[in-house]
Amino acid sequence: MSAVDVRNVTKRYGATTALDRVSLAFPNGSFFALLGPSGSGKTTLLRALAGFVEPDEGMILIDDQDVAHIPSFRRNIGMVFQNYALFPHMSVFDNVAFGLTVRRIPRIQVRQRVGKILELVRLDGLDHRKPRQLSGGQQQRVALARALVTEPRVLLLDEPLGALDKKLRQDMQGELKRIQRTVGITTIFVTHDQEEALTLSDHIAIIDEGRLIQVGEPGEVYDRPYTRFAANFLGDANFLSGPVQDSGIMVDRVGHVATTSPLPAGEATLAVRPERIRLVAPDTPAQGNRIEGHVAERVFSGASLTYTVQTDAGPLRVLRQNADGDVIDTGERVALVWSADHSVVVED
Repeated sequence: MSAVDVRNVTKRYGATTALDRVSLAFPNGSFFALLGPSGSGKTTLLRALAGFVEPDEGMILIDDQDVAHIPSFRRNIGMVFQNYALFPHMSVFDNVAFGLTVRRIPRIQVRQRVGKILELVRLDGLDHRKPRQLSGGQQQRVALARALVTEPRVLLLDEPLGALDKKLRQDMQGELKRIQRTVGITTIFVTHDQEEALTLSDHIAIIDEGRLIQVGEPGEVYDRPYTRFAANFLGDANFLSGPVQDSGIMVDRVGHVATTSPLPAGEATLAVRPERIRLVAPDTPAQGNRIEGHVAERVFSGASLTYTVQTDAGPLRVLRQNADGDVIDTGERVALVWSADHSVVVED
């Protein structure tokens, strides 16, 4: 296990800045997600950590050793690619043993280490099969075993579950977390899947246009986003803007919307998660923030229902669990109610 520290790393491709003075600390043994849209710089950062990209500026420290300009093969880093990059003509055993073989590890040690790692990833007994004889989830575990068998200091995962269908991806999330916890290796993975980042990681870094937007534990980043981009990218959010007054803002034609977040001077924007809002009948007494409107749209998603409610502040989305089968009809008048604690000030 190793701690990784990225300090002011910058990478340019001509006039494009892929990474703009990014600084991040990856704690020893952590499971860390790099989250952002396509082209945000997250994969460039992962490739810089792997040694495939050399930064123009900054330092990449692994256990306090700067490896920014050290070749990839000397960093002792394991990596799993989205397409797994397995050798199709080799058996599972030979695929996993490849890194040990090129290091000239004695054959008896190779057998012991490969057997142990195949047992860890629950592929023992499949060592003679070829990749084409395996399911997508099994191929993913072979790639993971191959990356771990060399006992790397850090494990890097590039969209590790992106090639799997939804059900298998959900199953493999649990497997990946179990394996990482068992090995205890510092793991850094790139994803654009918000659910995957929240499910797997101890820490999340949101990156956009080469800049670090926010970093923290998943619950912290989700519940207290710093910016409109972070709130909208990690989950869904409603936004209300207006002049600051007392403990909240004044929204045109709606009135005072309260928050417990520190307020700036002048204007402010509040973010409210759709699942934090309750829908009640207009005549229902309720404490907290309250806006009335009518249901403009209802979307059924099996376990939940998403309502779009047209209000004087614009359309607001509300997420309701489909627990009791109670459905509000389109056109029905409702009140949206939520706590001031769930109105979070964000930067535009």
